[in-house]
Amino acid sequence: MSWIAIGLIVVGLYFLVVGSIGMLRLPDVFSRAHALSLTDSLGALFVLVGLAVYEGFTTNFLRIIVVLALIYLLNPVIAHATVRAAYRSGLRPGKGGDQ
Repeated sequence: MSWIAIGLIVVGLYFLVVGSIGMLRLPDVFSRAHALSLTDSLGALFVLVGLAVYEGFTTNFLRIIVVLALIYLLNPVIAHATVRAAYRSGLRPGKGGDQ
């Protein structure tokens, strides 16, 4: 059971690292927000499911599931609010977003 949990957590950490690299390498706030919100959701899914498998069916399992549900509800909203604020402040999609 713990090997499955370790595998899920490692896969989740891989997605989180790839999202972090994308955050550093992508040119503007719009592409960064898109890539980071996708990889962040997927990475959090695998890490939290791995933690839930490791914990078993306890009260902590329910807490982890609640956190997972909140991440999936709030992550798209936060990404949309960030991109909308950037667009309204005058940034436009393109090289560096400083056009």
